[in-house]
Amino acid sequence: MKHSILKRYWGYDAFRPMQEEIIDSVLEGRDTLGLLPTGGGKSLTFQVPAMLLPGVTIVVTPLISLMKDQVDNLADRGIRAVLFHSGLTPREKDLGMTRCRLGKAKIAYVSPERLQNERFLAELRPLTVSLLVVDEAHCISQWGYDFRPSYLRIAALRRIVGEEVPVLALTASATPEVTGDIMRHLGFREPRVFAKSFTRENLSYIVRYADIKEPMLLRILSSTSGCSIVYVRSRRRTRELAALLNDAGIPSEAYHAGLAPEEKEERQDRWKQDETRVMVATNAFGMGIDKPDVRLVVHYDLPSSLEEYYQEAGRGGRDGRESLAVVIAGKRDKALLTRRVNESFPPKDFIARVYELAGNFLNVAVGEGFGMV
Repeated sequence: MKHSILKRYWGYDAFRPMQEEIIDSVLEGRDTLGLLPTGGGKSLTFQVPAMLLPGVTIVVTPLISLMKDQVDNLADRGIRAVLFHSGLTPREKDLGMTRCRLGKAKIAYVSPERLQNERFLAELRPLTVSLLVVDEAHCISQWGYDFRPSYLRIAALRRIVGEEVPVLALTASATPEVTGDIMRHLGFREPRVFAKSFTRENLSYIVRYADIKEPMLLRILSSTSGCSIVYVRSRRRTRELAALLNDAGIPSEAYHAGLAPEEKEERQDRWKQDETRVMVATNAFGMGIDKPDVRLVVHYDLPSSLEEYYQEAGRGGRDGRESLAVVIAGKRDKALLTRRVNESFPPKDFIARVYELAGNFLNVAVGEGFGMV
């Protein structure tokens, strides 16, 4: 049946590596963790089972743009899906929930923030839920680079839909610490873990050194072609570099978390439709964006971790064709990274002092109470 579903709705004759094993595990009712590289086809591992299982599949995913993309793509294939996020009107939410209750939707995409709404959780109780999916599951981990507290509410969601409902957690990058954290937070029972090799043969990783980075960026973009992303670390720099590139005749847009939702959507759509060649963005852009033909990803500023770099560089070449991931490094970058760490965390002696004072206040001796709440 799974192959006929794949052929009927997606037009493929065979699954990609590791997809079928994950689907089989889910259909057996097993808690499953899928580690697939960006572009490895994570969505099919829950969309195909959703069409085979009764009731509705709930997918918790962090980006509204991803939800909208997937719901639109599924509608084009004749698959009914709904979404729930804080930007909907009460009428839109009620309509979505009614569709789920009447069996008019097979997949319900939910933002993590909705899980903090007790009324919303109560409305989920009567639904027949056959599968709970956690996309970008590294967000649940204290070791992940994109930790989001609302993800911790997923464990409560599992109790509401029923402990017997299997969980599928998906991510494109997870260290052993993150993997363990994901399974612990989600209460996995007899977990099955499927990990595909993270090697991307079609991606070339390149580092270019330049004390003045603007000319190097212009040279890279002028000597390449196709859709591109340039990652920076500040909102101001997105605007400055987009203006620089436009002045040089390279159609560009700036994208960051401070833009209004409508503006984000418009800029994203222009980029996806190739009206804009380059998106100059902070790390607010890219997660879940399903554009296969990104030929170039440039890191103008260094990311905070190798894990974050791999996620962002992996947005290039999802169609399997040759693509470039270029880092522009300068003398000041090491000092900037060090300063960023120092700004993110208080000094060690300050943490020790707070720990001591908290212990005094709670009558807990220093060194005692490990593992207790």
